Amino acid sequence: MAAPPDSKADKSPEELLCAAAAAGNTDAIAEIVSSGADPTYFDGSGMTPLMHAATGGHAAAARLLLDAGAPWNALSPSGLSAGDLTSDPTTYDLLLDHALRSELILGTVARRQVPSNSSDGVPAESYLDSRVSFSEDKVMDADSKAVMMEWERPLMEAHARAVCSGGGGKVLNVGFGMGLVDQAIQRYEPEEHTIIEAHPEVYARMLKLGWGEKKNVRILFGRWQDVLPQLGSYDGIFFDTYGEYYEDMREFHDQLPKLLKPDGVYSYFNGLCGDNAFFHVVYCQLVALELASLGYSTQFIPLPVKDCLSEQVWEGVRQKYWQLDTYHLPVCQAESEPE
Repeated sequence: MAAPPDSKADKSPEELLCAAAAAGNTDAIAEIVSSGADPTYFDGSGMTPLMHAATGGHAAAARLLLDAGAPWNALSPSGLSAGDLTSDPTTYDLLLDHALRSELILGTVARRQVPSNSSDGVPAESYLDSRVSFSEDKVMDADSKAVMMEWERPLMEAHARAVCSGGGGKVLNVGFGMGLVDQAIQRYEPEEHTIIEAHPEVYARMLKLGWGEKKNVRILFGRWQDVLPQLGSYDGIFFDTYGEYYEDMREFHDQLPKLLKPDGVYSYFNGLCGDNAFFHVVYCQLVALELASLGYSTQFIPLPVKDCLSEQVWEGVRQKYWQLDTYHLPVCQAESEPE
């Protein structure tokens, strides 16, 4: 007698693995994986076994699949990862912990992410050699990707408030863009306001707008890596470069003990993985861990941005570099010495 159409005999090992994961059947998962089933498999709906386990809130099943090599960062056709699909706190924490450990060791997502507005990795040299265009609400690169946009103004004002919280001291901003954060910093009347800008056209526009004539402003033209010897120590630092990779931001963080005064405040544009909620949380945690290894504690202040981002905002922009409802503004300070 022939087996019914939906029997196990008609399913591949990977299909059986997806079914076991969806049911949270750990014994079946262990048996199917040990027989050679591929845990990286995508089924007909674009879901991996780990996504099925996460959707069902089956933490034990998710752990087995992760141990078997299931990718935590695989995406469904709608751009969701297993971490995005679960509503179970235990499963979410398991996936987050695994993702952090994986990124600390392998950096699988970091290699294709940059710390500012571009989300697909534009090498700094290519950006600096390309033309940029200016309008009232955005600065665009030669590929119609946004370098900075007007919708960011409230965020930049919040960043300025954070790095100027110590009063009228010395402030450093790395990356001018549209000058949104620098306009906000000026309202705090800092003693010294140093701006680093590497793109020749942006630099020329800064001078045309009169930034070089402000008494408390010092402009350094070039990549931050090249002007480091000209820098001092600062009460507040903001970092927002375009066309640099995550590793470049980590390299800048290594300089913080020399650049930031002991009671100073550091912040950066937190655009990492701005198109995926779970990836974004992973990178908030990752940066916080790496800053902690340098002696800094990081607080993330949630700022709602959904109302700032209508479809009209992105007209003419090739890629939406931010698609989340909440922006997590980082405030980093040196950890207090224990008494």
